[in-house]
Order: sequence, then C-alpha cells, then structure tokens
Amino acid sequence: MPLPQFITVEGPIGIGKTSLARAINQRYGYHLLQEIVEENPFLGRFYDNIEEWSFQTEMFFLCNRFKQLTDISNLYLKQDQSVVSDYNIFKNTIFAQRTLHKTELDKYLKIYDILTSDMPQATLIIHLNASVETIMNRIAKRGRKIETNIDPTYIRDLRDDYEMFLERYRYLHPEVPILQLDGDELDFVARPEDLEYVFRMIEETMNKEQLEHA
Repeated sequence: MPLPQFITVEGPIGIGKTSLARAINQRYGYHLLQEIVEENPFLGRFYDNIEEWSFQTEMFFLCNRFKQLTDISNLYLKQDQSVVSDYNIFKNTIFAQRTLHKTELDKYLKIYDILTSDMPQATLIIHLNASVETIMNRIAKRGRKIETNIDPTYIRDLRDDYEMFLERYRYLHPEVPILQLDGDELDFVARPEDLEYVFRMIEETMNKEQLEHA
C-alpha cells in the first residue's frame, strides 16, 4: 500500500500558499493544515519593530506549528491519510536567521532541533516565488491590518533567503521533490487555466497512485 502523502506549500508572505493548499485539498481530498498567523499576538508589533519583537514572534510560531504537526501526524499521517499544508516547519529557521540576534538564534535553533527531531517530513515541497512588486500587491489585496507596515526590503530579503535555503535543502534531501512555480507568470487564484497547469505539474512530479492515496 502506498504511504500517505504530505505536501507542503512554501514561499514568501502573501504569495498564495493558503489558496493553493486549499485548491489541492479540494482536488485530491487531502486533509488541509493551515498555519496560525493572525492569532499570533506579537505579529503586528513585529512588523512595526522587527528587532524588538522577533524572538517572541518566532517562538510563538514554533510552538504552535509543533503542536499542529504533532496532531497531524497522529490523527492523519499515521492513519494512512494524506495531508496538504500551507507551510513547512523549516520556514521557522528561514525567518529566525533573518530576524534574530546570534545569541537568540543559537537558543532558538537548539529548541527547534529538539522539537522537530521526529516531525513528519514532506513528500513534496511546492515553492511559490514572485517579484517583490507582485508579492507586495498581493499582500495589499488581501488587506490584513497587521501587514500594512511590511517593508519591501524585508520581502526582498525573505525571497533570497528562501532561494538559498531550498538550494541547500535539495542537496541534503535529494529524495524530496521540490516543485518551483513562478507567481509572476501564474495567477492560480484568478485564472482557472493556471490552476489546471499547477495540478498538471504536481501530477508530473508525483505519480498518480501517490496523489490518489488520500
């Protein structure tokens, strides 16, 4: 019997991760896991003053994602049910390395390593990327109040961080396919034909038997 699949969708803020994860959920019947964002009580203050509020923000995300993934593993993956998530927990290290001072980062990474040592690993990573202009336009379009003060430079740095991280990840985990999609060329929310293209790319990356094992 094929193993359950665990697809994670990743990329910078506002790129369309949740929209694509929901579409995969509806298409293939995978259980949908969505990250907790607006419930983070530190996030608004973080965007106003990254240096002061980064550690509290990142620790809140880490603890909540750890709890979510533990539940997903026990309730679905270990019961042979496939899952699609709008994040991969490795994103915690990307954000932390961008925002934390070295002493805080060292402590944070030790906690991260302990919490994630036995977490389920993705069987497919979908990486969404786009220009800073496209990302900022999509952030503005969704209209989250806590995101009104995001600096475009922060978004640019985050895009670069994702690219570098995934290059290393591909080298260290060659068994995990990474499907990269260009958000400047594709708008799978507004254009159904683009969404169908994305589904075809997913199906080419994973075989049909794996996808249908929900």
